[in-house]
Amino acid sequence: MIDANCPACGETERLQGKREGNAIELHCLACDEVWERDLNPTCRQCGGTDMQAVPKAIVEKGRGTQLSVVGTRTVHLCSECDRETLVAYHRNRPNPLMPDQLPTVSELPGD
Repeated sequence: MIDANCPACGETERLQGKREGNAIELHCLACDEVWERDLNPTCRQCGGTDMQAVPKAIVEKGRGTQLSVVGTRTVHLCSECDRETLVAYHRNRPNPLMPDQLPTVSELPGD
C-alpha cells in the first residue's frame, strides 16, 4: 500500500502538494520539509509498478458501539504483495475496503 509520509518527520496528515510536471511536490506543514513524489506509484515492499487504486473507508465512532463510514480515501495496492486484500476488495465491490483496525468500545470517550 502507498501512503504519503514526510521523509524527515514521518507526518502523514499535515501535508500539502502541488503537481510539478511528472511529479507532485509535497510540503510537510509539521516540519517544513519539501520533497517530490513520482506520479507513478510503486510498491514499498517489492518495488513493483503493477498497482491498483481502490477506495478505503474512513470510519468514525457514532453513538454507543455504532460505527459509521464517513468517507473514503484512495489507496494503491500491489497486485503481488497485496493479492489477498485485492481479492477481498473485488469480491465485495462496490463496497470500499474497511480500515485495518476498527475503533472498539473501549476507545469511546470517558472510558
